[in-house]
Amino acid sequence: MSKSKIHPRNKYQGKYDINALVKACPELKSFITKNISGEETIDFTQPQAVLLLNKGLLMTQYGLESYDLPEDNLIPPIPGRADYIHYTADLISSRSFGKIPTGPEVKVLDIGCGANCIYPIIGHIEYGWTFVGSDIRQVSLKTAEEICKGNGELLLNIEFRNQRQARNIFDGVIMKGEKFDLSVCNPPFFSSPQDSVKSSTRKVKNLHGDKSDSVPKQNFSGISNELWCEGGEKRFVQNMIYESAKVKDNVIWFTTLVSKESNLKLFYALLDKCRAKEVRTIQMGQGNKSSRILAWTFTPKRKFVKAKKENSRILKD
Repeated sequence: MSKSKIHPRNKYQGKYDINALVKACPELKSFITKNISGEETIDFTQPQAVLLLNKGLLMTQYGLESYDLPEDNLIPPIPGRADYIHYTADLISSRSFGKIPTGPEVKVLDIGCGANCIYPIIGHIEYGWTFVGSDIRQVSLKTAEEICKGNGELLLNIEFRNQRQARNIFDGVIMKGEKFDLSVCNPPFFSSPQDSVKSSTRKVKNLHGDKSDSVPKQNFSGISNELWCEGGEKRFVQNMIYESAKVKDNVIWFTTLVSKESNLKLFYALLDKCRAKEVRTIQMGQGNKSSRILAWTFTPKRKFVKAKKENSRILKD
């Protein structure tokens, strides 16, 4: 596989413009520090600093007027989430003669959108897509809805649906006869709260250069369903693959972020068992961190016909 790197259409190339970020979000100023080279940087060990950084990025690059999250919700890394959207845009363009479909006719399902609502925000602003965001926590959907209300047309293009059955993924969210071009997902990575704490401890200690036995506060927050579930990422994606076969006529491309590369072998075997027509693994990279998107479809290319009307498509029966 080729070495992954930030997507060329990602707005976040190179170093952050600290002055522009502070101008857009003055509260960030108190979290600005200097590194060993004397350059201004952000104290990434503080959850509030990460939240304010995201707020500044969304305001300077995407034109948002407001963006606020409760302290216990997951604070997503904006550049990485933007990469996911750009790579999936390339994915769906593969069945649109290489042209990225844009506009409200492109409908995307975000599984577990959470309070941060980050994929729908980026996807709509970048490409004009419409979204359905699902989550098992009604309070998270309420926060996401409030974010959209404070930012112009977002609420007109993003719909929220409560998944009432925690074990289900697509069932109970996708309506009968409903069609989606794409589904996206950032699954819970950990199998227990203890695993989450261990990972956070390593991450924050690395940022500090701390080798003590103390347990620092995690810098990205996150409530239980956002960070962990029974069986972790492996079980969650397994369930997603099995359920996707039941709604194969409702979604053209299914995708999910996969944190552990070692899980891919199992996922490939399950997709083969479920008779997926095409499977792709898209490598991503942000700095020293690497991850990947697993994508699959049950729709044969011969059944996929691009409609004459620009940016729309139909499925033949």
